[in-house]
Amino acid sequence: MDHGSEVMNMVFGLDPQWYAGILFLLTYLMIMSERINRAVVSMTAAGLMVLGGVLTQETALEGIDFNTIGLLTGMMIIVAITRQSGIFQYLAIWSAKKVKASPWGILVMLSLVTAVLSALLDNVTTVLLIAPVTLLITDSLKVKPFPYLFAEIFAANIGGTATLIGDPPNIMIGSAVGLSFNDFLFNLGPIVALLLPAMLLPVYLIWGRHLHASSAARQRVMDYNEADAITDKRLLWQSVLVLALVITGFILAHDIRQQPATIAMFGAALLLLVSSLPRSPGEQSKNLEHIFSRVEWITIFFFMGLFVIVYGVEKTGLLEMLANRVLEMTGGDTALTTVSIIWTSAIASALIDNIPFVATMIPMIQNMTGLPGGADGLMPLWWALSLGSCLGGNGSLIGASANLIVAGFAERAGHTLQFLRFMLIAFPLMLGSVAISTVYIYLRYL
Repeated sequence: MDHGSEVMNMVFGLDPQWYAGILFLLTYLMIMSERINRAVVSMTAAGLMVLGGVLTQETALEGIDFNTIGLLTGMMIIVAITRQSGIFQYLAIWSAKKVKASPWGILVMLSLVTAVLSALLDNVTTVLLIAPVTLLITDSLKVKPFPYLFAEIFAANIGGTATLIGDPPNIMIGSAVGLSFNDFLFNLGPIVALLLPAMLLPVYLIWGRHLHASSAARQRVMDYNEADAITDKRLLWQSVLVLALVITGFILAHDIRQQPATIAMFGAALLLLVSSLPRSPGEQSKNLEHIFSRVEWITIFFFMGLFVIVYGVEKTGLLEMLANRVLEMTGGDTALTTVSIIWTSAIASALIDNIPFVATMIPMIQNMTGLPGGADGLMPLWWALSLGSCLGGNGSLIGASANLIVAGFAERAGHTLQFLRFMLIAFPLMLGSVAISTVYIYLRYL
């Protein structure tokens, strides 16, 4: 029996399509308001989808993309263990000293480190690691942290765009469409390499020329010993080795016929095993508790709830109807549809979190069967969705999870990132990056 046909004719006196649509809209509004934690909102809405009869418990579980959940969880565990070695603090201090503690040089170096780590780990994890060290360095230099944190937010979201694991929207798109680590790197890597210097240029024009530090302040940074940041050399080599194996696994995933989630979870299990071996059972339990407390369970449960909500809306046929409406508006023209998706994704992702937007768009694009070329004809649309949602996240503080994390660190350190001030600078720069990406997509795919 098809569970999808088990949708009730009426839900609380409403047509299921209306019920699911209203519930979905209210969920979006609650997430945007930030009055209640987004994980609580998505889980509550998911429960109402089932309790209202739009989905059964079985179909709700079918809607959860466990490849995305597994990949996120596995990478979070690997990073939680790796950070205990102090390698990320080492990289930040080393980068600062490489440019002789020059304020502008540090901004460039930290932006590059952020972009590379975002591509190899993920942007949320990267800013969690880099932002505290940045605040320490800017405090020592006696310079305002805003330009540094601003550049790191942009670098994190741009760098994360380049790979499957770099940004949650890519993980979701990759899992839904069956795109590999190499697919993202080959298709989006070139534009990311172009966008990073394109972002740093306006940052230099706005702030770079005004960043100055006294020789005494610069000496304070130069006196930092990066070697002191490494707290566990044995764990460092274990982590680097497992991380290298995991990334190699991602690259070879298609050849070895394994899903990214399997590779990430096995990598996490392997690193947990080797890092636990010298410890007593009691120490192992204590260490495991610490590691698992570092996993962003709020994000994981937010995703799970969100998948259920979107699946409920999809099951009512609402997303298919919207997809057909978009095709009618663009006349089934691939180029016009692609351009409309990248710009809609970018603006929407700046105004609301890009994750729920992408979760909504994936089944909608899958329903665009009227475009020429079948599944292959949809490929420009997927790259447009990835670029639009990842880069659009730079448009405001609520656009991406990484932005909110940086804002949180800044606030705790006594430096408030004002929503409006950030947006007035970020939104035009984001639109510029999307314009460059539109030209890239048009020239390469259309």
